[in-house]
Amino acid sequence: MTDTFVVDENGDFTVGKAATTPHDESVGFLESAADAMSYWDGDGRSLYPELEVALYSGTTMVNTLITRRGRKVGLITTKGFEDDVLMGRGMQSWTGYSYSDRIHAVTHVHPSALVDRRHVHGVTERVDVFGEAVIPLYEHEVEAAAEELLADGVEAIVVHFLYSYLNPEHEQRARAILAAAIARSRRGGDVPVYLGSDLRPVIRENSRLNAALIEAYAVAPVRTQLEKVERAVQSRGYRYPLQTVLAYGGLCNIRYPRLHETLISGPVGGVMGAKHLSALTGIDNIIVTDLGGTSFDIGTITAGYVPVEPEPVLARFKLNLPTIAMENIGAGAGSYVKVDPVTKKVQIGPESAGSTPGPVSFGKGGTTVTITDCDLVLGYLNPDYFLGGKQKLDKELALRALKEQVTEQIGVDVYAGAEAIVRMMEREARDAIRAVASARGLDTTQYTLFGYGGAGPLHLAGYTEGLDFGGVLTFHFAAAFSAFGCTTADYQHRYARSVHLGLPPGCDAPAKLAVAEAVSRVWSEMEEAARAEMANEIAVAREIRFTQLAMVRYGGQLSDLEAVSPAPRLRTAADVDRLIAAWEDLYSKINSRVARYEGAGYQIFELGLLASVEKVKPRIVRQPLGPAEPARAAHKGTRNMYWKGRWQPASLWEMEMLRPGNRIAGPAIVEHPATTLVVPDGKCVEVDEWNFFWLR
Repeated sequence: MTDTFVVDENGDFTVGKAATTPHDESVGFLESAADAMSYWDGDGRSLYPELEVALYSGTTMVNTLITRRGRKVGLITTKGFEDDVLMGRGMQSWTGYSYSDRIHAVTHVHPSALVDRRHVHGVTERVDVFGEAVIPLYEHEVEAAAEELLADGVEAIVVHFLYSYLNPEHEQRARAILAAAIARSRRGGDVPVYLGSDLRPVIRENSRLNAALIEAYAVAPVRTQLEKVERAVQSRGYRYPLQTVLAYGGLCNIRYPRLHETLISGPVGGVMGAKHLSALTGIDNIIVTDLGGTSFDIGTITAGYVPVEPEPVLARFKLNLPTIAMENIGAGAGSYVKVDPVTKKVQIGPESAGSTPGPVSFGKGGTTVTITDCDLVLGYLNPDYFLGGKQKLDKELALRALKEQVTEQIGVDVYAGAEAIVRMMEREARDAIRAVASARGLDTTQYTLFGYGGAGPLHLAGYTEGLDFGGVLTFHFAAAFSAFGCTTADYQHRYARSVHLGLPPGCDAPAKLAVAEAVSRVWSEMEEAARAEMANEIAVAREIRFTQLAMVRYGGQLSDLEAVSPAPRLRTAADVDRLIAAWEDLYSKINSRVARYEGAGYQIFELGLLASVEKVKPRIVRQPLGPAEPARAAHKGTRNMYWKGRWQPASLWEMEMLRPGNRIAGPAIVEHPATTLVVPDGKCVEVDEWNFFWLR
């Protein structure tokens, strides 16, 4: 589904929803936007000229990678390293496999490379670990490689030399040679050339190669879809360039030169929204959970800090791409439910129905039972109020398919079987939350769980059962919470560069000053590049805010932790001490104080910069608490729902008519056009002063 979140200058907002249209995503975008804008104006057309910001994020790039429908790419690399792109990393090869598959290895398939081996050419050159050119670039080999690649009809060329992040001269010279060869060929200038040193000038060779290849392979289809959306909104009067969302939580113009950084833009919106609400409500520790149609995503915020993963695995590629750290499992409301014909074991996902053809109950040609069909059979969903009544659900069709495909196969009652399937999915989600909390050493009693996504409120009681959280809450805009989060982002570009700097134990002031000078010089150079690049952003007339970053580790450690510098420049030994103190304070919050080890010294292998320009954000108004008894008009009647092996009458409520202070005891079902909140017997839901819904 395509979710839209529209907010005005007063902070009032509406949510829209429509089916995604993969052939032309602008169609689904406009339909979803019209649904949201109808609150202010019939079809919303008159609002487009008034829009200050329009942004869009989707899954086109991930889908392009999964289906391998990208451009035909050529690669020129350092001789002797031609097979790196085929071998990949061991972790990359096994990502996405279940524990049993990893043990038995009978289903293992090595991920196919984005470039054919015959389109990989090695050329003689070498830069060493200190950035010195120890073997010159053999230019005639580059020319020969260019001729072969152009003759083979490649549509893009990536140049990736070892250690080019320390010295890009060989890559830059290769680009000049390739440009001349392309100009001479009959292809003209239609073959873009990408340099690894331009896209990711940082350590971790294999993952930065993957990032460069994805830019060359998958960005073109994404940019085409984004341009379609931009033309569609501009044809209705929108005056500015379309924006999209970066994986680390910022906005950028769709002509941003490193668009692969938007690879996973949708799910991170939820974490951004949670961070915004954290500042608003004072809830510092949050575990976010996003249950949609395909997956269940989990993120964390500790003491207001959002962890950034420098080398995530996405679409079975290990990437050198800073991304808001999230974990996920392939279980959602649209996940297929199947029975193994031999073992009779029920399996949920990872395949999903999507919006087309959708669950069986949609009546659009879907033939495989999904979790949504089970929810309908159990009475949790209103067949006449799905998407506010725009999508009717056929309960009898779902019931018949569930019997034939699942419950008769395993010999159980259809309703007991449907509930067992739903609880199985919720247990998987619950186990995933436990795994994230234990792996990061989190005391969940000190955390509040946010549950959102279209199916989040529906299963919130189930997947939090038995988990001891400080609080559990959801929102009336849960279905579009990730879209809401995207609107809280500022325009932001992120820059990074590798360095080799060390602070041994007990180092003196001159050693610290040398580090300070090197760090400040890199930050200055990145700021200059940021000013030039952000000239294309909408709000460039406003002041650019810089945040200086340092990725620090103890001597001997294998991973970094990103710290914000307390000063824009390190000018004295004391400034260096303040940076290290800020890093150790953060390290203590993430890993506990007992994990500190000052005696190991410190290493800095990467420096970063965030260049941000503020934009308007949604405003949520705090309201006085009213009576616990909801308005009579909010009550919609009763409906039987199946919970823990028995049918029980549940009171029905309209979510949009509930007000701060209202309290509803279970069993109850709170309905919204875009989502449904199930409140089981023994639980209640309370609406707080922010109009958020606490499940207690």
